[in-house]
Amino acid sequence: MTNPAPATLAWFEVATSDPDGAQKFYGSLFDWTFAADGPAASSGMDYRNITASGADAPMGGLFGTGGQVTDHAVFYILVADVEATCADAEQLGGSVISKHLDPGPGAPKFAYLRDPSGNQFGIFTPPAAA
Repeated sequence: MTNPAPATLAWFEVATSDPDGAQKFYGSLFDWTFAADGPAASSGMDYRNITASGADAPMGGLFGTGGQVTDHAVFYILVADVEATCADAEQLGGSVISKHLDPGPGAPKFAYLRDPSGNQFGIFTPPAAA
């Protein structure tokens, strides 16, 4: 699979304390399919990749939070450099909520940001090809 171009809306995530209910809802509403994410599953995380009907690759994920964080949905923009983009966002009046620059093998570097109006979004850099 090739990666989208930098600055592209490239992923979304639905985080929920009821992943089975969310899977049933979105699967029925949009005919999406769900599959366990290998690296996440091996670490004990409930993370399911979401694929649209007829698509050849996932477009998002469903994160079972276990009630540890508030239910939410967030979009992610692919960037060339997570740290540099965080610095740029702060220069432009945004803020960094959290950075994950060493998430482990096979996982992308990512960060959660807020724009100057307070809207949350994510950025990520795909993991290096093996």
